[in-house]
Amino acid sequence: MTLLYKFSYRGYRAATAVDYWVRRRFTKTGLAVLAGLFVSTLMGSDVAQTMAHEIFTFLAALLAVALVAGLRFRARFSAERSLPRLGTAEVSFTYRVLIHNQTSRWQTGLELLEDPADTRPSLADFVAVESAVAKHTRSLSIVRSATRRPRRQVAAIAAQPVPPLPPNGEAEVQVELQPLRRGVLRLDGLVVARPDPFGLFRSFARVRLPQTILILPKRYHLPPVALPGAMQYQQGGVALAASVGESEEFVSLRDYRHGDPLRHIHWKSWAKTGRPIVKEFQDEFFVRHALVLDTFADTGRAEVFEEAVSVAASFACTVLTQDSLLDLMFVGPQAFTFTAGRGVAHVDQMLEVLAAVQLCPDRSFDSLRQLVLDHAATLSGCICVLLAWDESRRKFVEQLRALGLPLRVVVVRSAGETRPLDPGPLGDAPDCLLAVEAGRVEEGLARL
Repeated sequence: MTLLYKFSYRGYRAATAVDYWVRRRFTKTGLAVLAGLFVSTLMGSDVAQTMAHEIFTFLAALLAVALVAGLRFRARFSAERSLPRLGTAEVSFTYRVLIHNQTSRWQTGLELLEDPADTRPSLADFVAVESAVAKHTRSLSIVRSATRRPRRQVAAIAAQPVPPLPPNGEAEVQVELQPLRRGVLRLDGLVVARPDPFGLFRSFARVRLPQTILILPKRYHLPPVALPGAMQYQQGGVALAASVGESEEFVSLRDYRHGDPLRHIHWKSWAKTGRPIVKEFQDEFFVRHALVLDTFADTGRAEVFEEAVSVAASFACTVLTQDSLLDLMFVGPQAFTFTAGRGVAHVDQMLEVLAAVQLCPDRSFDSLRQLVLDHAATLSGCICVLLAWDESRRKFVEQLRALGLPLRVVVVRSAGETRPLDPGPLGDAPDCLLAVEAGRVEEGLARL
């Protein structure tokens, strides 16, 4: 199997490299000529019965001239790119690129293309994905499925025309980019292309310009979500909730009483009045909800996980946090809790955290269960976004209900899974359990 996977990986790398090169180098007209050349090759084997060999000769001559013309492009350029700091998956945005002509000749008929970093997986990641696929696939079809797997596209960036560049001059180009996936989008540089006189083949002049932009998860429209739950006592108040320090809500100043901690003394007031004055605090009560994201699945369910992250991001943007706290809880290399609301952090920061969340196939769901249970005493309610509805997850929900914690559970399933879920521990509250199907998530969330 190891040799089979290595052979499959090499085939995948070669097939995607050729496909990417052809699609970048040839224009739409050039691709049509390539298709005609291929068809005429198949049909022209018998020169006595068909004239396809003449079409083949003509098309081959066109491509040869186009390739030779491309060898004459020797221009040099530099560029400045003005990228925003953040983007959102599947939401287009535009930015400015300033192109500098570093030659002493006019440059016309140019196009600008972005050069994204190679996103193809390493051998280890490839084997992990293919192993997950092979559980449901015959072993002899592994090579066929892997070598046909396309190079993952991270962004849709159309070629943009460049205005004529005077000698040692510059021009501005507006580029439209549509990110297709969340995470860090890496751009290695720019490509200034010039099609040949027939408009078939592009010649490239590369400009190395590495930059990155963080792409936030896609969000879905949610109906107004009324989360149940009463105010809970928060030891240490908002400051402790944010893990900054231990303090309560300041109320007023008063005279010192025997037993008051020295750290509460207000030294400026003591200096003015000549007697010890202390700061008086009161305990804080406020609403605090948890947004629990399940990260436990094999790499073969990566698309389902991406939908789950989008669901979590949608809840993070919908739940009002002006007068409450929202704790995002998930497990990666370690257990994480990120708190937003009441001035602690903004929802945009929570979205940035979600943009970097990864699958955790090597750890047990019990680590997430323990994380939530450790914080359950301070929570007013809990939203759970799960990747399955198995025994361990039902037990987790049952434990939270036993603690009297109001819940909303969303289970994200693979496309085509439409079988109704057994509510299990939510049998007396079936409306609190919602199953959504990958590819139809927004339709499912409308039932909230």
